[in-house]
Amino acid sequence: MRMLTFPALVALSALFTALPTQAQQKLVPAQSEIAFVTRQMGVPVDGKFRQFDAQMAFDPKQVAASKISFTIDLGSATIGTAETEAELLKPDWFDTRKFPKATFTSTGVKQVGAGKLEVAGTLSIKGRSQPVIVPMLLGQSGTFTTATGSFTLKRLDFRIGDGDWKDTSVVADEVQVRFKLTLTGVAAL
Repeated sequence: MRMLTFPALVALSALFTALPTQAQQKLVPAQSEIAFVTRQMGVPVDGKFRQFDAQMAFDPKQVAASKISFTIDLGSATIGTAETEAELLKPDWFDTRKFPKATFTSTGVKQVGAGKLEVAGTLSIKGRSQPVIVPMLLGQSGTFTTATGSFTLKRLDFRIGDGDWKDTSVVADEVQVRFKLTLTGVAAL
């Protein structure tokens, strides 16, 4: 076994102390939410997803190098009634047997103001993918960083509400998606 000389140990020690030490960024599910609002016969209908996960690699000093993704368990949708929630699992809606998850993966992140990001990415639902731009507002309190925002999607682009439900006078095509993601491990903004 070869022993390291004192100068080699000093050089190795300097290398390790020069490497950035960033805590792993983790989602805090109990303080996070992904919700949606649609309209049925002109009346707003609120829903949310109980199960989802987000992964972030965000460095406030290198915003453009950031990576953001999330996965939503479509079978965890709640909308207020057991009958409607059972309907959402069926092929005309989320078709959770074939497509249990929705995903979003960023393709670019840019800062557009103090604490404001614009996240471009690909949203995939029911085997269909669409590019989306998601505005995001960041805030920090103690060890928590919160990312909030909303965007609108067209449900028919993803075949959500297929078959008899394609009539947009009954269920609107536009769905607003709102989110609040609370994370730990993000460097100071």
